[in-house]
Amino acid sequence: MNNPVFSQKERNIIILIIVLALGGILLYAMKGIFGAFLGTFVMYALFRNLNIFLIERWRWPRSFSAVFIILLSLVIIVLPFVGIGAMLVNKAVELKNNPEWLTRLVDAINDFVGNLIGKPDLIKEQVEASAAYLGGLLTLVLGGAANVFLEVSVMYFILYFLFINYRGFENSFVHYMPFDEENAAEFGEELKNITYSNIIGQTFIAIVQGGCLALGFWIFGANDAFFWGVICAILSFIPLLGPPLIFVPAAVILISQGMTWQGVGLLIWGFGLVINIDNVLRFVIAKRIGDIHPIITVVGVVIGLPLFGLMGLVYGPLLLSYFIIAVKIYKANKRLALKKQMLEDALEK
Repeated sequence: MNNPVFSQKERNIIILIIVLALGGILLYAMKGIFGAFLGTFVMYALFRNLNIFLIERWRWPRSFSAVFIILLSLVIIVLPFVGIGAMLVNKAVELKNNPEWLTRLVDAINDFVGNLIGKPDLIKEQVEASAAYLGGLLTLVLGGAANVFLEVSVMYFILYFLFINYRGFENSFVHYMPFDEENAAEFGEELKNITYSNIIGQTFIAIVQGGCLALGFWIFGANDAFFWGVICAILSFIPLLGPPLIFVPAAVILISQGMTWQGVGLLIWGFGLVINIDNVLRFVIAKRIGDIHPIITVVGVVIGLPLFGLMGLVYGPLLLSYFIIAVKIYKANKRLALKKQMLEDALEK
């Protein structure tokens, strides 16, 4: 029986509007755990090959393989983040219980730099000017950490079912992508390479840079070498800009305390070794896996921190890279469609 009110085209439009409205409501309702879905995708890309190997080569039961990979990822990814978080909290408590140390340190730097450039209250003014911003950023990051347990739980819940039904998930992913089969395969390969580059490659760079900076701190007599090495590893996700935020102030502190050659040595160590490690390793990773331009990384971090807290250092650049890849594939798909249309028009003539 034909519907006398709406035509087929009108019914399709109404259904599309309903789907979009319901999708918007669902996205709004899940905005607090969006990081869990992005994390699920990232973890699946990282451990997909291992899951297939365990199931198809070693003949492991799918549920056993999924549980094993989840436990493995907890040990090598989640627990280190928990340890870093605990270290940051302990250091914050230490500074809170001993504010005189920080005050003396700021005064020493203030006297040295102020006398050097003829502006005695420069450091104090800069500290006061940036205190509100840094406090807001810290509150934002720690506030995001309060939601971590829920996001991790949701992520692993979804990840378990993706691993045990990986073929169905991948077939559905390709089927519902708005690309042809060739472009969908290219899109998936690009996503995998970018994920590997940003997670595995950047993590390796961060560990090496953090280790080198900690070694430099130990050689030149700076305090808390291990702690600042860990902080440097975190900031290394911001290419070129991150490590100098650690070793330049440390060198100024050493010089202000009369340890001139140690401070100069730390500056040479930082700019000569720590910074160049990023350049060399990033070039090697770009050749072997994939490349994320430093500008994309910096912009992604700026976008990611307000959205995902500390994990925005990773998720922000990834999300921006995924968007750029999608646009690139869309343009290629559009060019192909135009060529087909031109060929059909030529044949009709």
